[in-house]
Amino acid sequence: MRRMLIGLVLVVVAWVAAGALMVATAGPFTPSGTYVDIGGRKLRLVCAGPAPGDTPTVWMEAGAFGLAADFAAIQEKLTAKGIRSCAYDRAGMGWSDPGPQPRDSDAIVSDLEKLIAASGERGPFILMGHSMAGLNTRLFAGRDPDKVAGLVLIEATTPEQIDNPGTLKFLSAFTAISRVAAVSASVGTTLPLYWKAGDRIGLPPQGSAEKRHAYVSGRHARTAANEVVNWPRSAAEARLAPPYDPRWPVAVIVAGGRGLGPGWNEARRVPERASKAGYFEAVDGASHTTILGRTYGDAVVRGVEYVLAHQSPKG
Repeated sequence: MRRMLIGLVLVVVAWVAAGALMVATAGPFTPSGTYVDIGGRKLRLVCAGPAPGDTPTVWMEAGAFGLAADFAAIQEKLTAKGIRSCAYDRAGMGWSDPGPQPRDSDAIVSDLEKLIAASGERGPFILMGHSMAGLNTRLFAGRDPDKVAGLVLIEATTPEQIDNPGTLKFLSAFTAISRVAAVSASVGTTLPLYWKAGDRIGLPPQGSAEKRHAYVSGRHARTAANEVVNWPRSAAEARLAPPYDPRWPVAVIVAGGRGLGPGWNEARRVPERASKAGYFEAVDGASHTTILGRTYGDAVVRGVEYVLAHQSPKG
């Protein structure tokens, strides 16, 4: 037994060392964007496209385990269309400083409000949320309706989905996986997966490098797991927020298929169907992650263009 344990330790050490060497030889790397002080802490902000003008900026909120890099392909596509966009790393994720606990929607939205105020970016914005970020966009829109021009929800969770038995089953499994991922990244056992699993979206080179570095970061994984653990709390906070204003145009973009089962995408479509200018697209061939990438991201851009074309008249 002692020899087996020693052998296992040596295998793990060799695995981690090989991964560390792999990351070290990936080449020089500098994250993009700027660092905005929100009151003694800094959050990384990545804005792209033309200078702010009359067209609303698209403000992006990443899903679980996500960061600004998740939107690198979408930002590339929006810039080509002359549309400004901003994505950021939440506190403790990517290259942003840690934030107060717990990492629930209330804490996340409080940071977002400070970031927008300190960034100098002018609203109202088109809010874009992917996956679990649907909870954060709902709470932000409820607290700051004057900063909302419309929404693009990509595979986005609604707070009401927490009542779905399928959601609870998924969340239980995802929470367990997130905790394992946090421990694994913290001890370095994810390092050898830097190239294989770091970018499952299909991002441009800079975004892909950022995503891979975040994937093997213990701090990033621990913060992400904390957000997942607080999913039910975030859902309750978002549920108490007012519903989206029906005058706001809402585009809902999902990967083709039924999601986690019957009724899953129906629940995601509630904001779009409640809007006076709703848009829906199911993207055949896309997955929960690749829908943000270079291959399938044009569907997201179509959603943005729809929202821009259907804004309510000012005043």
